[in-house]
Amino acid sequence: MKKKLFTVLVLVTFISSFMLVGCNLFKSNTSDEGSKEVNEKKKDELVLAFDSEPEAGFDPTTGWGRYGSPLFQSTLLKRDDKLNIVNDLATKYKVSEDGKVWTVKMLEDVKFSDGEPLTAADIVFTFETAINNGSVVDLNGLGKVEAVDDYTVKFTLKEPQSTFVNALVATGIVPKHAYGKDYAENPIGSGPFQLVQWDKGQQLIIKANPEYYDKKSNFKQITFLFLNEDAAFAAAQAGTVDLAYIPAAFSKQKVKGMRLETVQTVDNRGIVFPFVKSGEVNENGLPIGNDVTADPAIRHAINMGVDRQALVEGVLEGHGTPAYTSVDGLPWWNPETVIKDADMDGAKKLLNEAGWKDTDGDGILENGSLKAEFTLYYLANDAIRQSLAISVVDMLKPLGINIKLEGGSWDMIAKKMYSNPVLMGWGSHDSHEMYNIYSSESAGIEYYNTGYYQNKMVDSYFEKALSSKNEEEAIEFWKKAQWDGTTGLSAKGDAPWAWLVNINHLYLVKDGLDIGDQRIHVHGHGWPATDNIVDWKWTK
Repeated sequence: MKKKLFTVLVLVTFISSFMLVGCNLFKSNTSDEGSKEVNEKKKDELVLAFDSEPEAGFDPTTGWGRYGSPLFQSTLLKRDDKLNIVNDLATKYKVSEDGKVWTVKMLEDVKFSDGEPLTAADIVFTFETAINNGSVVDLNGLGKVEAVDDYTVKFTLKEPQSTFVNALVATGIVPKHAYGKDYAENPIGSGPFQLVQWDKGQQLIIKANPEYYDKKSNFKQITFLFLNEDAAFAAAQAGTVDLAYIPAAFSKQKVKGMRLETVQTVDNRGIVFPFVKSGEVNENGLPIGNDVTADPAIRHAINMGVDRQALVEGVLEGHGTPAYTSVDGLPWWNPETVIKDADMDGAKKLLNEAGWKDTDGDGILENGSLKAEFTLYYLANDAIRQSLAISVVDMLKPLGINIKLEGGSWDMIAKKMYSNPVLMGWGSHDSHEMYNIYSSESAGIEYYNTGYYQNKMVDSYFEKALSSKNEEEAIEFWKKAQWDGTTGLSAKGDAPWAWLVNINHLYLVKDGLDIGDQRIHVHGHGWPATDNIVDWKWTK
C-alpha cells in the first residue's frame, strides 16, 4: 500500500510540475515564434512510462541489455528487425573448422562516451569480467578470450557451441579504464546514449551520445518514468507521456491523442509438469516427481483439452496468440508442433484408453489407487498468471482432472516446483534457452527443467545444434528437437509442458510518434520496445 501511494504521489507531483512548466512556457512565449520553440523542443525529447526498472543498474557484465537495447553500450553483433545477425562493433567474424575458435575483427574508430578509444583490450576485459560476475548471458562454454591485436579478438571455446553467437549479441562492452564498483549506476559506453540522471524508483534520464559511431537518435533527451500500470495509464490520460506500457485490462479504453500499439511476442506462459514419478529428492532434499503428471496421458490430455484461443480472448482481451512451444514464431520454431486443442472428446478418449476412469462417481478420474489431481502453483502477485491458472482449472474440470491452485512467492514456489506443476514464463531471442528448459543436463538447475524431463533423442538433437558451426546450420536440429515426426519435446511428442499463450506487449503511443518496426518481443515488459529506439521519430 505504501509503495502504491508513493507511486501515485510521484505521478501527481510529476503531472503538477509538467503543468506548471507548461503554463510558464505559455506565459513567457505568447508569440508564434515562442510556440514554435516549444514545439521544436518537444520534438527532440521523449517521455516514456515503463512499469519495470533495472534495479541492478546498467552493467552488461551482470546481464543488463539482455532484454532490449543496452542503450549506453555497444555489442559486437546485434539482430536486425528480422532477427538476422548483423555487425555492430564487429566488421566481420569467422569460426574455425572445429567450431571452437571465434575470431572477430572490429571497427577501428569507435570511442566511448568519455572520448577514450574502444579497443580489443576492452572486449577481453568485458568478457572476463562477465565470467567473474556470473552474467545471466551464458558464458560457461568460453575457455578464454584474448586480443590478437588492437582491433582483433579471439574467443576460444571449451566445446563447439553455435549459440555462442548470442553472447556476442547480448553482451554490451564496458571500458577497462573506467569500470569500477559504481559502474552499474554510472555507465560509460559506446552506445547511442549517455546517462544523465537516475532517480531510483522514479525516473531515468538519458541523452544522445555525441561520440556514437552509428545512426544517431532523433532525440536529444529521453526520460523513462517507472510507473505501475495504473499510474502509467493515468499519465497517458493526462497527456504527460509519449508512450506508456499498459496491461490488456486497459486496452479497450480510448485515450485522446494516443493510439494502441500491440506487439507480437515470444513472452510465453505455460505449465511445466514433473515428468518423472515421485520418490526421489534433489541435493537440497526437495522432493522430485509427481505420479499423476508422470503419466503421458495426463499431460497430453491437458494439452488437448485447453482452449488456447479462449485464453487469449478471455484473459488477454484478444492481445496475444496461442502458444505451442517456447519459441513460437522465431527462426528455429518448428510449426509442425501446433496441435488441435480444445479437443475435449479426444482428451477424454485418450484418458479412458490409458485406464483413467471415474470409478466412484465423484467426477475425478482414477487409475488404480491414483486420483487425477494435483496442485498447480503460480506467482501470486501476477494477475495474468492467476487468471490463466483459474481458467485452465475450469477448462479441465469436465475431463475429470481436479487441479487445486496455490499462489505464492518465487521463494515458496522454488521449494515445490520439482514435484508439482508450475505456471511459468520464458521467451528469448537466444535458441540456447530451449536447451536450458528441456535438456537433461539442465534438470533441476534452478528454474531450468524443473520437471526433470529427459529424452535421449532430444538431447542428441541439442548436441548437434550446439556443435553446428553457425545458427543457420543449427536450426534444423532445434526444429527436430521439438518434433521429428516421431518424438520431440513439444505436445506432439512427450508434452513435458502445456504451453498456453504468448502475451502481446501493449503500448499507448502518442499520435505522430513512429516507433518503427518492432521485432518479436522477448520476455519482460517495457525494455524490449527499446531494441530499435534509435529509429523512433516524430512524423508530425
